[in-house]
Amino acid sequence: MTPPWQPLRLSRETHTARVPESDREVVARQLGREPRAFRRVVARCPFGRPAVTEQEPYDTAGEPFPTTYYLTCRHLVEAVSRVEAAGGVERWSAAVELEPELRASVESATDEQRRIRRELAAGRTGVDDGASLDYGIGGSRNPPRLKCLHAHVAYALAQPGYLLGERVLAEVDPRWPARCCSE
Repeated sequence: MTPPWQPLRLSRETHTARVPESDREVVARQLGREPRAFRRVVARCPFGRPAVTEQEPYDTAGEPFPTTYYLTCRHLVEAVSRVEAAGGVERWSAAVELEPELRASVESATDEQRRIRRELAAGRTGVDDGASLDYGIGGSRNPPRLKCLHAHVAYALAQPGYLLGERVLAEVDPRWPARCCSE
């Protein structure tokens, strides 16, 4: 089934090009600060603005940045925060424990997350000697016990087919705002 949202997919090879200044500026405005360990935009909203960014596993000082895919769209950040505030982390953690299909989705995505982080690190290990390269989505050390639904939604937008993230995202209504939230 094709999801109702179609994020712009970019190839991994685009990381070697200089990050367009406009994307960096938009992400800084979305976050209210300069992005840390920013590599590139991997998913965009229907208005063409960054929705999800891909981060380096380590920042320029070698400090770990365990969130590979970072949700930057203000509308989605606020909506997922409401899901979390309503007990979403606990509810979805319980669902992962009870539903084999969700658990398998988290396990598969965690394996892929670790592979991606190692690929992006390209042999670098940072100040943690590589320990954070084995973390799950959102930097989780125990992936079935969820930490941050924002990271799971970001992963689903960056890597379509991730069932847990897509189910969390299905709780967001409307999926996208009527007008761009990053202007």
